[in-house]
Amino acid sequence: MSETDTPRHSVSVTGVVQRSDGRVLAIKRADDGRWVPPGGVLELDETPQDGVVREVAEETGVKVEPIRLTGVYKNMRLGVVTLAFLCRPISGEAHTSDEAINVAWLTPEEALEVMPEARGIRVSDALQTSAPFIRAHNGTNLI
Repeated sequence: MSETDTPRHSVSVTGVVQRSDGRVLAIKRADDGRWVPPGGVLELDETPQDGVVREVAEETGVKVEPIRLTGVYKNMRLGVVTLAFLCRPISGEAHTSDEAINVAWLTPEEALEVMPEARGIRVSDALQTSAPFIRAHNGTNLI
C-alpha cells in the first residue's frame, strides 16, 4: 500500500464546558439540528487544548480553560477521532453563531436526554473522575 493509499483520520475536539452550578454548555447544530457539546476539527498548527478553546469560542462566544482530557471517541463510519476535554468557562456570554442555531446551559440530565448517545456519552464521561474513556460509535450510537 502506498502512502497515498493509506487511510487518513480526521481529528476533532469536543469541549464539555461545565459551570460552577453543574450545568453544561450545549449547542443545536445549524447543519443537522442535533444538540451536541461544542467542538470541531483540529487545525494542523494547533494543540488539542488550543483547538478546543478556539472551537468553543467560535461556536458559542464562551472562552474556556481546558481542565483535563476525558475521552477519545472514534466515529467508525467517518474515520473521525475526537478528543474530549472537560472545560470551565472563564469569560464571555453564550450566543448563537453560524454553526449553532441555539445555545443553552443544560443540566447533565437534560443534555443526555436531547443529545444523540454518541455525543451525550462525552458529557457523562467528562463528569466522571476516572481515567479517560475510549469509545467507538457510528455517528449516533455507541458500538
